Amino acid sequence: MSHKMKLWGFIQGLGKTFVLPIALLGISGILLGLGSSLTGAQLQKLWPFLSYEPINIFFQYVTMVGVFTFKNMPVLFAIAIPLGLAKEEKGVAAFSGFVGYLIMIMGTNFVLKQTGTLAGPEEMRASGQVMILGVQTIGTGVLGGIFSGVIVARLHERYKDTQLPDAFAFFGGPHAVPIVSLVVLSLFGMFIPYIWPLFDTMIKGLGYIIQQSDVFGPMIFGASERLLIPLGLHHILTAMIRFTPVGGEAIIDGQQVIGALNIFYTNLAAGYETPMETVSLLAQGRMLSFFFGLPAVALAIYHTAKFKNRPLIRGLLISGAVTAVVSGITEPIEFIFLFISPMLYLFHAFMTGLGYLTLSLFNVNVGPSGDIIGFFVFGVLQGFKTNWFLVPLLGVVWFAAYYSVFKYVIVKKDLKTPGREDESDSIVSALGAEGLAAHMLEGLGGKDNIVTIDNCATRLRLVLHSTEVINEKLLKSAGAIGVVRLDGQNLQVVIGPQVHTMRKKLEMAMA
Repeated sequence: MSHKMKLWGFIQGLGKTFVLPIALLGISGILLGLGSSLTGAQLQKLWPFLSYEPINIFFQYVTMVGVFTFKNMPVLFAIAIPLGLAKEEKGVAAFSGFVGYLIMIMGTNFVLKQTGTLAGPEEMRASGQVMILGVQTIGTGVLGGIFSGVIVARLHERYKDTQLPDAFAFFGGPHAVPIVSLVVLSLFGMFIPYIWPLFDTMIKGLGYIIQQSDVFGPMIFGASERLLIPLGLHHILTAMIRFTPVGGEAIIDGQQVIGALNIFYTNLAAGYETPMETVSLLAQGRMLSFFFGLPAVALAIYHTAKFKNRPLIRGLLISGAVTAVVSGITEPIEFIFLFISPMLYLFHAFMTGLGYLTLSLFNVNVGPSGDIIGFFVFGVLQGFKTNWFLVPLLGVVWFAAYYSVFKYVIVKKDLKTPGREDESDSIVSALGAEGLAAHMLEGLGGKDNIVTIDNCATRLRLVLHSTEVINEKLLKSAGAIGVVRLDGQNLQVVIGPQVHTMRKKLEMAMA
């Protein structure tokens, strides 16, 4: 396998590992939103029973649980990355991830002490130093966790099968990984005081460009994120906005907070309102396309399908539209038209970016609400100050625009969207899960063609001996929504929310 292919596979695998901590952050954000809103004076005045002490204490507890995740994101990334990238001995990889991150920050603390640059309590903020897990260190944020996680993942891959002489055999094999991580990450931590200023300057420079772009910064981000969806790299861009200075910096109650999402949650927990330049970079910009645009796409595809095929595709389209609205997972709809008409996908990316711009101009302050639950928690429950009521009003325009454009292009270009094909074998058959998995395995070129198989939230991520031998027609007849050939060996098969079940069935079929 060439170095280029290895790098490409590593990058897409890295993006997949972000899903685990981000998923935890999503539910934690909802808990934080509920707890902070239901302990706020506004709702307690409206509903006096909320001020009853046992109820109030309960929702303070809910707030505390919600705060946990975003205050510990660096260490969560440091653990999740080795866990996600490891093909075997995943428990050892996760344990080593924690060991590596903790010794890294201790190595930084050691150098700060030895050089006399360890700041006092009053100078910590100005010097960029913070307390993490009881250790005073340089505030590298989530990037520190990512760097640590990537290094440990590479060490795990290299040293998990280490063989030593019999006298030292206990320290070989998987046991070698945390030991090597302890040494390597302690040394890496000692270099951070010298190399971090350069990284910090570059990241802040990118953040400055976005901030100086005014309302067009969020628009560019929203469109770019959609354009990265086919490659599965959108998580990396989103993480930079949410957790690094690219998304902004703020001083809240005397503490420096980095990243758009961290700023929003810190303000929410403290009872403050987040400025629009930060909120506009969060998931609220997706709402117009996710809640209204993609359901309109599903309706346009249904109305342009052959009448006899409409009952066959109704479930597929309804499921995709509901998934986009309820969970913010859009691939089941997007991959229906992505490869059939890239121009329509470019229109979708543009409209998503335009949604970021529009909600910013209308001062909608809902925040991380890329799904209907977030819209209710961070919008409706927070009161009219968030201007949440403008979303359905603007959504009517988005619905009409998507529906009219998609219906016109599908008919005009005679696009073979679901239900318009000349052959019926493009419709998923009525085989059971095991039968579909067997068909999909055949479409992948058989088990001998598969090197590794993994999955993220919606797609199988495979390394094959060759992508040239796959049968896309057979894959789609077995339930694949889309197939992405990244290069000669890396392949992604878009399944939808049930991807984990399909991966398990494939592994059983291979066995």
